[in-house]
Amino acid sequence: MSTLESAGLSGVYASGQTGHPDLRLIHYNDVYHVEPGSAEPIGGVPRFQSLVNYYRSDAQFAGQPGILTFFSGDAFNPSIESTVTKGRHMVPFLNAIGTDVACVGNHDLDFGVAQFRHLAGQCHFPWLLANVLDPALGDGVPIANCGKTTMLTSSNGIKIGVIGLGEREWLGTINSLPPNLIYKSATETAKELAPQLREQGAEVIIIVSHQREPNDEKLARNLPPGLVDIILGGHDHYYAHNVINGVHVLRSGTDFKQLSYIEAFRKSDKSTGWDFNIVRRDVVRSIPEDPGAMSMVDRLTSSLKSKLDKPIGYTAIALDGRFSTVRQRESNLGNFVCDLMRFYHNADCAMMAGGTIRGDQIYSPGILRLKDLLNCFPFEDPVVLLRLNGKALLEAIENGVSTLPALEGRFTQVSNIAFGFKADRPPGSRVTFARVGGEPIDLQRMYTVATRGYMARGKDGFSSLLVKSEGGEVEELVCEENGVLISTILRQYFQSLKVLGKWRYWSPSLHRHWGAVHRSLHGKGYLKPPSAFASPISEKTPKHPLTDRPPLSRTGRQSYYYGRFPKEVERPTPHPEDGIHSSDAMDSDSDDDPDVLTSPRAVTNYVTQPARSSAEEEYRLQLARRVVRKWMRHAGLHPTVLDEIEGEGELTPPWTSAILPRLEGRIVVE
Repeated sequence: MSTLESAGLSGVYASGQTGHPDLRLIHYNDVYHVEPGSAEPIGGVPRFQSLVNYYRSDAQFAGQPGILTFFSGDAFNPSIESTVTKGRHMVPFLNAIGTDVACVGNHDLDFGVAQFRHLAGQCHFPWLLANVLDPALGDGVPIANCGKTTMLTSSNGIKIGVIGLGEREWLGTINSLPPNLIYKSATETAKELAPQLREQGAEVIIIVSHQREPNDEKLARNLPPGLVDIILGGHDHYYAHNVINGVHVLRSGTDFKQLSYIEAFRKSDKSTGWDFNIVRRDVVRSIPEDPGAMSMVDRLTSSLKSKLDKPIGYTAIALDGRFSTVRQRESNLGNFVCDLMRFYHNADCAMMAGGTIRGDQIYSPGILRLKDLLNCFPFEDPVVLLRLNGKALLEAIENGVSTLPALEGRFTQVSNIAFGFKADRPPGSRVTFARVGGEPIDLQRMYTVATRGYMARGKDGFSSLLVKSEGGEVEELVCEENGVLISTILRQYFQSLKVLGKWRYWSPSLHRHWGAVHRSLHGKGYLKPPSAFASPISEKTPKHPLTDRPPLSRTGRQSYYYGRFPKEVERPTPHPEDGIHSSDAMDSDSDDDPDVLTSPRAVTNYVTQPARSSAEEEYRLQLARRVVRKWMRHAGLHPTVLDEIEGEGELTPPWTSAILPRLEGRIVVE
């Protein structure tokens, strides 16, 4: 038995029918990352494509109907690549897979309806969404001019009617939607459209949906028997199958890590309806990579690789960013980011929807690279600062736990907030206690809260955080226009920790601001110092002729400091003559990288330059170590610890402090 025939294969449902099926289908949903992960099933488009090619053209399927491929939404965001491409990099992959029809997912609209329409126009298949209508486009016209239904014809002449449906809940999670949208019941829409497809000759009715599993199951229960044959769902990032009211309800994992292979047979007793054999395929490491897909991935990633692979920071402890953690309980990664948001804006507290964290993995102790940061926080809405009363804050906390046990993104990670909840209580009364700064929340007191602009627009049910500019009651101290992205805050923070490799234009204002953040944040062993600089400077160390030179006196009119942080005495910035230069092997660029995708001129930068080999990187690191030794010798330090880098045993690097965020009991599950 070949690897493609057996690797990652597991039976999901067997009808008892064997032999050549009447229809052969592939289903997948919610794909974001084209490269493989580190843990099984590792996924990745090249191995996924190999599986698709196997079912499409392997000799053992000769004489059987051709494959029809169904996609249930979410491809254009979020990912590292989509932050640059606005989703367009996914179009060739979806086309190469041979997708025949897709349902619109909520993240497919993250960059706006106009961008989605542009991307959909490049796809070789229709996008469906029958129950979200935009009256501005005409009576009964779906959003973005999507189709309501489509008719597919198998290679053996069988007609398959397909309906696309979405749920009401995810409409509240999209940043930008047209006004006055009309949402129609998924059940009523299916009852209306399925008979029309039957009249047009459809022998099979398939719903492609982008709904949570409970909504798909509710839809199946509410449909008349025999109206629909199978629901191919998305939106959840796990694999599941059930038969509800005679209707198969299937979702096929996420992120090119799984797919479903489905064989459909006419019922053996000649009655109406269909039997299905369903096989789950995990995309595991032993599956060979398709050369064509590998080439596509390489072309996509090589131009960004040298930039995204640069070390930006270091963690001395594993950071838990799994969906199963950040969407239902406290996470040390959530604590860390919320603390940064809070101290960045000097707020009373901070809260962040767990769905903000998109990495869905544990980041092992060691180097953190720029791509880790962007992979985890790809969204484009900035951190804002709000002033609201305790009642609104408590309502926001209640909203965060209102949909458990569903793994919704609204579950909140917090800073300087502690709360407990019971998930078996009715939504709206699940929180058992809530404190800010150790004190019970005062419903009348005004608090400053750092959060995402997404939440301040009332998305994901956070209506109590809705700001005045969006029709709410909450005051904005820092609005979205003036806010900063989470990825930017993280990048600046890690830069501020570095001994070597800082931005070459690290300004006094950044030093002042981050100095205040560090004083607030770095208590209780939060940081591990750089290994090469652990020894204190000797009292006999001579003063350095450059770094200890007197400051220049000001001339001209007096200047004033404006800001919410207290003014801090500026420390001298290392001079180029000190011999300490930023290592190009580390992230040392500004956040304002040029948009090379739209530049009319040839630009040589991180997108156009080729990625360096590992040998070149090691050579550059050796040069950096020599610079450190020279610096330490001039400073009167002993580089014995640094010498150990050539061997084993180093737990922290010499160029930065390591972070140590921990669980602190901020969220108590009772």
